[in-house]
Amino acid sequence: MTSKQNLVDSRQEYINGCTLLYCVVLFAVCCLLPTVSLANTVNSRAAVVMDGSTGKLLYAKNPNLRLPPASTTKLMTAILTVESLDLDKVVTISRYASHVPPHKAGFREGDRVTVEELLYATLLGSANDAAVALAEAVAGSEEKFVNLMNSKASQIGAWNTHFINANGLPGSGQYITASDLSIIMQYALHYPKLRQIINTRFTEISTEQGRSIPLRNTNRLLWTDENLIGGKTGYTRMARHCFVCVAERENETVVVSLLGSPSRSKLWKESGLLIDRGFDMLNSGGEPVVYLAKVDDTPVFVQKKMKVVKKKRSPQNSNALIAEKSGKKKFALAKKGSSKKMLAKSKAKKKYRIARKGSIERNKG
Repeated sequence: MTSKQNLVDSRQEYINGCTLLYCVVLFAVCCLLPTVSLANTVNSRAAVVMDGSTGKLLYAKNPNLRLPPASTTKLMTAILTVESLDLDKVVTISRYASHVPPHKAGFREGDRVTVEELLYATLLGSANDAAVALAEAVAGSEEKFVNLMNSKASQIGAWNTHFINANGLPGSGQYITASDLSIIMQYALHYPKLRQIINTRFTEISTEQGRSIPLRNTNRLLWTDENLIGGKTGYTRMARHCFVCVAERENETVVVSLLGSPSRSKLWKESGLLIDRGFDMLNSGGEPVVYLAKVDDTPVFVQKKMKVVKKKRSPQNSNALIAEKSGKKKFALAKKGSSKKMLAKSKAKKKYRIARKGSIERNKG
């Protein structure tokens, strides 16, 4: 009788173990499905979702890929302007500024406009002439201003960025990354005037000569997303469609940047999707990495309370990392150039999620 009972108990333990394993695997697959869907939906060449409070990446696709910034460049122009000039200072439009290629507000040589109005033209109307006028007002010339732009980028941690002009018009050697663009937007939020401007849908500015110029924000999401603070668009044939924005919901902030979107309609759709996904991840209670980036110089991020304990290097696998959870033998293998899956354990909720190469997604922690 005892022998039979032991056999029954052993079988029951085996069944329970199999059931538990099945549930863990099923849960992992279910957790993965929405993330795979997200990765397949993002058509932009590079994209980042950042926790606006901490600067931590929540999601990234090719975050360190150097791409043309287009008019998102004007964010840095605006930052240096508010740090250097009084808003009520009057600027005289130069011949050079009035002759920059479109898109323009239409300022004429000799027009006199305040710095504040030029900022609205730069950030709402994405006016190239306004951006150059501000650059000249700050540094005396656009060439000198560009030096300030690059110094500022390095100062705030946007080390993978290089500007060659104040407005983002295409040119050799001008590049930014989605990660750096998010850093620049996060920094811009320190200035209430910039927050106010990018949150404005319409306005009208005027020159001292009495000519009025209507401005409409190029950021379409201001009309459709009630959580949006604002953003900056960009487009050139080389850069394609670019966008960086910031949204707030229940005291949480996410910054989203996209570079190289194939169309403006896809840009808006992906931006809205990433904003929502960012807030979801902030509220998820600390989940692990779910994607690893394809780009060679992209760092691999792992879950909170995990640390790199060994770095392997070989011609086939130059950036492989083994991450170990502090105090426990829980390993997460992040293997570049391989389709190997990673099973990482979330300490906060004891949930499992499979991670695969493709892009980065990281928890709030």
